[in-house]
Amino acid sequence: MAKINGNEIRPGYILDHDGGLWAAVKVDHVKPGKGGAFAQVELRNLRSGSKLNERFRSADKVDRVELERRDQQFLYESDGMLVVMDTDSYEQTELPADLLGERRPFLQDGMTVVVEYYEAEALNATLPAKVTCRIAETEPVVNGQTAAKSFKPAMLENGIRVMVPPFIGPGEDIVINTETLDYSARA
Repeated sequence: MAKINGNEIRPGYILDHDGGLWAAVKVDHVKPGKGGAFAQVELRNLRSGSKLNERFRSADKVDRVELERRDQQFLYESDGMLVVMDTDSYEQTELPADLLGERRPFLQDGMTVVVEYYEAEALNATLPAKVTCRIAETEPVVNGQTAAKSFKPAMLENGIRVMVPPFIGPGEDIVINTETLDYSARA
């Protein structure tokens, strides 16, 4: 672990603070008229998901943690656990399915996910930025509704509802952005 000053904290940094691992979600650098400058940091606990607002002065020292990132291939799901395989050593590991949160339905067989580990504990899993999905059902095109910014609701085969352009029909493959959960392009 590397010690950094309180004013060096950036969003996305992982900190060892108060006996837990915290991710810096939002960082505001404040320079009050009276007194020294400080960083107002919104932290999220990587294990429990709880949030904390903390103030760090430039003289405060905090431990920055580097997580080990490994590419792993998704094999199957069993009893709320995701079974993934390390692409280098072929070692299989079980991860809790809630690591992916609302992005879980976009996980597909054989997909490569990036799993972040602290020592031997998996703390986070990230899907590829774009995933191809098939439209299960959508409303038919209404004449006159061809404006560039008009969208209609559609149900994907994985059960997620998204908004798509009017020219997309049932059975078509589309690309979904897994960070925003929005339509990106035709596949």
